[in-house]
Amino acid sequence: MPKVTIDGRTIEVPTGTTVLDAAKMLDIPIPTLCYHPKLTPFGGCRLCIVEIKGIPRPVTSCTTPVSEGMEVTTSTPQIEDLRKTVLELILSDHPNDCMVCERAGDCTLQELAYFYGIRENRFAGERRIYTKRDGNPFIERDLEKCILCGRCVKVCDEVQGVGAIDFGYRGFKSKICTPYEKDLDCEFCGQCVAVCPTGALTGKLWAFKGRQKDIKEIDTVCPYCGTGCNITLHIRRNEVVRVTSREDTWNEGWLCVKGRFGYKFISSSDRLKKPLIKRNGQFEEVSWDKALDYIAEKLNDIKSKYGADAIGGLSSARCTNEENYLFQKLMRAAIGTNNVDHCARL
Repeated sequence: MPKVTIDGRTIEVPTGTTVLDAAKMLDIPIPTLCYHPKLTPFGGCRLCIVEIKGIPRPVTSCTTPVSEGMEVTTSTPQIEDLRKTVLELILSDHPNDCMVCERAGDCTLQELAYFYGIRENRFAGERRIYTKRDGNPFIERDLEKCILCGRCVKVCDEVQGVGAIDFGYRGFKSKICTPYEKDLDCEFCGQCVAVCPTGALTGKLWAFKGRQKDIKEIDTVCPYCGTGCNITLHIRRNEVVRVTSREDTWNEGWLCVKGRFGYKFISSSDRLKKPLIKRNGQFEEVSWDKALDYIAEKLNDIKSKYGADAIGGLSSARCTNEENYLFQKLMRAAIGTNNVDHCARL
């Protein structure tokens, strides 16, 4: 295990650890845009540059592995000036519409511009302009806000294994695009939205529903299947406005299209909120105590007349594994039947 010295502090790290990861272990901040801990290093944004003793030029810390005796300096006036210049170059090709951007307050680019005090840009010139066109129902792609960090391409390829998008063209005309520049047509898992550091990729269902202010976050479990992915509901005025997942959960922040975008049923007008009992051909609202007493009475009648196997139980794919376990235990132990099924066709 090689020893590396970063800003005068020495640490021993496993072979293959990058300078950036070693700095994180020491809680030494290094700015990044294209780096993501779950994806392979890219080194495209050049913000994570550092000085290494014996190397005459700055190097990207996210792609440079440590070696024995390496001495690293993460911040000097020259390094900070280079980082600020890189940011200014990125912002020179970026629209100044933070006031109405869905990611304002949660945008890495905006945050870095704040810390480096960039109010005006020295680099005036042509800016990429794209016509918005996306027929898909879930993901809004604003290519003018794209900084070509490559995170979306990598997560689509390395995590989902789909490869629905990639880099296209060259130089000033470079952009992230679909095959033949058609409308996005993929699994719509939203992993690309989750890793995008700017407002280039957002959920269409989230538009103008609320950003950071007056948003209440509640951690819960995804209701769509028994996998049990952890999700965070973003709630404003008692309405779920978007769904995310934290990276420190067992599913590492990854979700499928149902978990990330399929939450409208929560506020559906067709959703039952109270138990109903049918009397004289009409459904009537009753309390839970009355509904459970009614169910128990009917089950006992059927069991006494026709036997336990005349009863069957159909569970729900929107329950957790624990809830489904309790349901089958109720059917087998309390009622005495093995007629238990489960529908997972959503």
